[in-house]
Order: sequence, then structure tokens, then C-alpha cells
Amino acid sequence: MWFKNIRLYCLNEALRVSPEELEQKLTDQIFHPCSSHDKSKYGWISPLGKEGEMLTHVQGDYIMLCAQKQEKILPTSVINEATDEKVAELEERQGRKIYRKEKRQIRDDVFVSLLPRAFTRNQQTFAYISGKDNLIVVNSSSAPKAEALLSLLRESLGSLKVSLPDANRAPSDVMTRWLKERHASDHFLIDEDCELYNPTDGSNIVRCKGQDLFSDEIESHLEAGKQVKNLGVTWNSILSCALGDDLSIKRLKFVGMKQEEASEEIESAAQKFDQEFAVMTLELSGFFKSFFEAFGGLQDPKE
Repeated sequence: MWFKNIRLYCLNEALRVSPEELEQKLTDQIFHPCSSHDKSKYGWISPLGKEGEMLTHVQGDYIMLCAQKQEKILPTSVINEATDEKVAELEERQGRKIYRKEKRQIRDDVFVSLLPRAFTRNQQTFAYISGKDNLIVVNSSSAPKAEALLSLLRESLGSLKVSLPDANRAPSDVMTRWLKERHASDHFLIDEDCELYNPTDGSNIVRCKGQDLFSDEIESHLEAGKQVKNLGVTWNSILSCALGDDLSIKRLKFVGMKQEEASEEIESAAQKFDQEFAVMTLELSGFFKSFFEAFGGLQDPKE
């Protein structure tokens, strides 16, 4: 289980539940598939999928969770076509014109009638709680998906005080200085990807991929006042990623190890998951420390 994108949340106070108590609390929001007339369902599943029964997977100081959303898929074109047919039938049968408000109600009725025949799609969002780092680490680039998982966890626990990490130094300023000086902190090396933006015009964006970021072209953008929004880096020759000015982490890859080799001689899927989880959390714990230090550390979580 290798995370590919990360959104971080700081725990404003330590969780006062044991892993056993957490497991019990999650069962109240366990995932159940959609019934014939449900549009979507959301709940907890085992991080090990079919290989596991427990809703938590504990490895040392870390607890892995997984939320699953199942939603019915109904193409807009199908709904519109069925609605148009229903409207045409009613207009002909009743000899009158059907207007927008009534069409909207007919469309809603058509949607409900089609739900039992709709396909379903499942999406999982993984996250782990790190009491050691005082963090919840969500494997998603999407803020709404991460917030949905946190809301479910808050509902399960009854209370969950978290906040987005807030650095003492503005990440955009720090990464812009790195690029201008052509040198990052001791733990980071600048790669070949970045996104620059104009602070006075948010729509003025330059995206570079596989490009020499120390070129005259990039230098001219920086001299014109553009700042770094996202920057590709490598940390300690172990992992590469794109750091965001909102402290998000995208396109995460563990480059200092072959992930297949990290799972050699593993007998079962559960053992493979366990070993990958252990290796990933160990490396990410060190990475987060360097990551926060590069931006002057974090401010105290706000209540």
C-alpha cells in the first residue's frame, strides 16, 4: 500500500481512544452497499479488503483506515433522453405544454426510476493516523475526498479536532527562493517540474514538465514576479514528489527502492500490505520532519 498523493491534517489534540476502542467505534459506520434506490453509500471497510475483517490495521504507532464510497452511475445523456420521452408523452396525452418547473420534477422522477438499473462504482480512500507525528495522512489529492473521510471519522468518534498544517514561512516564498538560488534545503533536490503563477493574476500560470528549471526562461519568469505554486523535488534520494504551496504532496514515488523488492518473499497479501505499510510510514515520518523544517516548522494547531 504505497500512497501516491497526500493531504495532511494536524491533530489539535491527541486521540483518547485505544486501537481496540477505535475499531469498535468504526463499526457504527461500516460500509453497506447501495440498495436499489440509493444514490450512494459511504462507510468504513477493512484496509486489507477481502483479506481482512478488521476496520483498522495497526503497525506500531500507525493506524490505517479505509473509507469506501459506492455510487450509482447514470449518464446525463440517458437521463435527458428518458426525460424528453416522458415529457413528449405527457404533452401529447394531456394536450398541453409542460414547462421548466414541471420538467425538473419529471427529470427527478426519471432519475429515481432508473436507479435500480444503474451501474455502481466503488472508490476507496486510505488514510493513516500517526500519533507519533500528530498527523492524519490521507492518500488523496482531492480536498473534498479527504474532508469526507475526516467527517466520517468525526462521526464515528463523536469529536475530532484537526486543522490544516500552517507553516511559519510561506511555502510559495520558500520554494521561489529555492528556484532563484538554484538550490533547495540540505534534504531536497530540485527536479524538472514546477508550476509558476502571477500573485496579481491567479489565471496567469506557467506549467513546466521535464524542463531545466535553472534555464534563462524560468529565470525570466521569476524576475517578472512569478512565484512557485508547485515544485518537483527529490528527498534524500528516497522519494520524489511535487510540493504544493498549500503543503499538499502530489505524484509521490519511492524512488530509492524498488517497491517490488520491498515485498519479496511475502507469503500472503496481508503480509505484503503489512510490510509495505511499515516501510512507507517509516520513510514518510522522516520526510514530514524535513518537509516541515524546510518551511520553518508548523504553527500550533488552531482550535
